[in-house]
Amino acid sequence: MRLGIVRGHITLTPAVESFHSRTLAILEPVTIQNLRAKNGQGGGKALIAIDELGAATGQMVAFTEGREAANPFYPAPVPVDAYLALIVDTVDVAQ
Repeated sequence: MRLGIVRGHITLTPAVESFHSRTLAILEPVTIQNLRAKNGQGGGKALIAIDELGAATGQMVAFTEGREAANPFYPAPVPVDAYLALIVDTVDVAQ
């Protein structure tokens, strides 16, 4: 699981069946340097994740990638690479 910042959302018009009624979020992963600096910056390469929690743009979230990202949809096969798993309230990092 990694931390990221929601930078936007994607709306789909036509979509494969498994994506109907789902929201996609654009996430920017947070580097440890930016996490320690508490500067609100991400620093990682952006990715797309399924968001069933309704995270707002600018919120920090945690996400899973790979096979684990599809686990919430088991046994249905969903073509997903990342899943927004939780919305972060606070983070404390040792300097």
